[in-house]
This record gives sequence, C-alpha cells and structure tokens, in this order.
Amino acid sequence: MSATGAENLNHFSPYEMMAEAEKFALSKIKKNSSMTLSLAVMAGAFIGLAFLFYITVTTGSESAGWGLSRLAGGIAFSMGLILIVICGGELFTSSVLSSISWANKQISFGKMLAIWGKVYIGNFIGAMFLLALVSAAGLYQLDHGQWGLNALNIAQHKLHHTLLQAFALGVLCNLLVCLAIWLTFSSANAMTKAVMTILPVAMFVSSGFEHCVANMFMVPLGIAIHTFAPESFWQKTGVTAAQYADLNVMQFITANLIPVTLGNIVGGAVLVGLANWAIYRRPQLKMANVRAITETTTITSVKEATMKNTLNVKDMMNTQPITLSVEQTTAMAIDTLVEHRLNAAPVLDVEGRLVGMLSAHDIMVDLWCQDYIPDGEQKVVDLMTRDVIAIDVNDKLVDVAEFFCIDKDQLFPTTSMGIATRFNSLSLEERAKSMKVSKPHTLPVLDNGKFVGLLERNHVLAALRPIYGERLSVVEEQELARA
Repeated sequence: MSATGAENLNHFSPYEMMAEAEKFALSKIKKNSSMTLSLAVMAGAFIGLAFLFYITVTTGSESAGWGLSRLAGGIAFSMGLILIVICGGELFTSSVLSSISWANKQISFGKMLAIWGKVYIGNFIGAMFLLALVSAAGLYQLDHGQWGLNALNIAQHKLHHTLLQAFALGVLCNLLVCLAIWLTFSSANAMTKAVMTILPVAMFVSSGFEHCVANMFMVPLGIAIHTFAPESFWQKTGVTAAQYADLNVMQFITANLIPVTLGNIVGGAVLVGLANWAIYRRPQLKMANVRAITETTTITSVKEATMKNTLNVKDMMNTQPITLSVEQTTAMAIDTLVEHRLNAAPVLDVEGRLVGMLSAHDIMVDLWCQDYIPDGEQKVVDLMTRDVIAIDVNDKLVDVAEFFCIDKDQLFPTTSMGIATRFNSLSLEERAKSMKVSKPHTLPVLDNGKFVGLLERNHVLAALRPIYGERLSVVEEQELARA
C-alpha cells in the first residue's frame, strides 16, 4: 500500500484499486467447487429478491411518471448487489472479472471458463429456487393482479429486442455492474461499499439494460404466471393469456439469455476487467526488470558417430508444459508446482517470452534464509533463476543425452590449448561414471528465440529405450502368437 493509502485506509487510489481487483479475481480461483456453487445459488436468489422489490415498487406507479418510477425501481433493485457484495455471493456478471487473473497468467483460459460455468449454473439454480417459492406464495395476485401483470409486461418486453439490441443492452448493463463492483475496491468500509453500488445499478435498471442473472428469474416468472395463473387472475387484470403466448422457454433462451450473456461477458470481462488491467497493470508487467532469454546453449557430442537414433528435441519435448508468470505470488507458484508434481517450471513474461526458471530448490533456500517467515507480497520474479540454460528445438538426441549426464570439463581437464590441468589414472569410462555432474533436469526449448516447450531427462531416457530392443512383454506376446 502507498503512503497515501496508509494514511487513509478508507480510500484507495486507482492503482491500489487495481490491486484490490486482482485479489478479488484471485478469490474466485481459491474457492472449491462446492463453495462456489453454494455462493452462486445464494447470489441468484439475491438478484431474484431484488427483482421482486423492483416489481413491487413499480406496480401502480403510473402517476409518478415513467422516469421517476423506474428510478425508484432501480434503487430498490440495487439491494441485490448490496447483498452480494456484503454477504459474499458469487454472481456471474461480476465473476467475469476473473479475466484479470487470466491476463496475469495466474489461471488458464479453460480454468476461467470453468469458474464462469459453475457460477452461471449456481445463479440459475438460485433463481429457480426463489421462483418456486414466489409461485407457491401467489405473489402475482398482489394489488388485484396488477403485480403479476407488471411482471408479465416486463418479461414480455425482454423478449422483443433484436439479437443486436439484446447483446448491446447486455454490454451496457455489465459495464455498469462491474463498475459498481470496481467502485467497492476504493474502500474497506462495508457501508461505503454498499452505497457505491446504488447509482450504477439504478442507472442500468432504470435505463432498461439487460442482466442475464436477473433475466433468469424475471422471464421464467412471467412464463410461470402465464402458464399457471388461474382464470380469475386474467379476469381481474382484464387481459388474456393469449396476449403473452410468446412467453416460452425457447424464445427466452434464443432471443434473450444467449445474446445478453455474451454482452454481459464483453461488458464486464473486457470493458472493465481487461481495460483496467491494460491501463494499470500491463505497463508495470512490461517494465518489470526481466530480460527475455532468446539464446540457446551450443551442445555437441563426442559420440555422434555411434548413435543411430536421429530424433531431435522437437520429437521428444513437452509442447504444452506448465508455466509460471513473473507476477504470480510465491504461494501460487508453490501450489502450481505441488499440484502438478513438478520440481521446476519455466517462467514467462506478459508476452509469453522465457525469462527464467523457478525450482523447489530456489523457494526452499529462500525460505531458509528468511527463517521460514516469508514475505507475503513476494513474487516469482523475485526468486526465479535468470541464468537459464536453454536448448534449440533442432538439437539431436545424442547431444542432449550427453549434455544431461557428462561434464566435459571434468572428463577432459585441459585448457583451450589442449594442455592437461590435472592427471588421472582412471580410464575415460571410469571417470564418466564417477564424476559428480550438476546439470538441470529440465531444459526449456527455444525455436528462433521463442519458447516452445520443455525437455526433461525422462523424455531423453524414453527416447533412448529402443536401443535395448523391444519391451519384454511385447516379445513374449509375439512368441506366444507364433506358438
């Protein structure tokens, strides 16, 4: 936190708000599936409750004027986001801000989509649960059926946008919802956070912008009233069920839910999340004191003539290795290494260039030096090894095999002029077997300076296995077949 932030803990600068946003995005990752789903169900119900409030406030308010009536409804609807912000629900339209973690290379694109999917499903379940309670309570009968008629008109209106209109209204809606969430990052005070959400939410609701989670409750409510309301309801309201025949599930999904959801993603993930990341975070990442590793180590073998296997590194390497980001915290890097059972992983910058390697050894030595009291703000860039040996994608198996296991300086202790620096009575083979070689077990692979994969000792060993002939089980199967 900056000096300004330290002086006033109730107000954060835009840069500090970006840091809070990154923590918010990371919080989505750290929850397990059951917690995410439970909080999403809760959020779906909160948004449904807010829409109940909106319908109640706007029913019978024609005399108040169109704008004032909708403003009152918008302020009432803000209760939903306030409940979510204060109580910690998981709302799809704010969960799309996890795009920040993806931009920071803290999660994969697939992981991000998985989080969105779980929250989306949970929101829908919460909306359906509340819908069942509202239908059982018969709220549509309030004010002599005018409450239900208002709900029907709102739901029907949402199905009469063109696809482009529905998409654009979705973009505008989540632009405001995520800006409301972003405003809450400016303060640590719960009351301030609650107040911050009111006007942006009131604007999107009163202006008729489209929110996919709100629609998950609102339109099915209209469908339920149209399907299950008794004849007495239609008589009291003076309308017929036929006037709302377009309120059906297929029309809802195709004409509203799909384009609005896509618009919400663009409005929140792109126009708020990635836009602020590009303004406040990306320049810092690019200015990080890291130099891209583009040069490879030249390796050759003295056994070139005896190796018949012609495989190259590109034939053996892992083309989709687990990587770390320079801006990941040390704790997240450890989680990644442990989860994938890795001893080391390459570190990439924001542009995907190789800038270092981080190993379990690096982390453990640093912990020891800090008396096992780590710095909570420490990042991968602070610990990684920058003096990295990289190999070329076209290097041969015979060369990398020798590189992994032979130290030529120990095997041939001579100067560049060929003068021996020490004498040894052991044979060449005895020296090779007895030497202590300190070589990395994992090597990053470059193709014209670009990081393309990772080569491990096990990859080389697997490539050397055919030298010993076929596997015993295969030979036995062949002999049994001939018998």
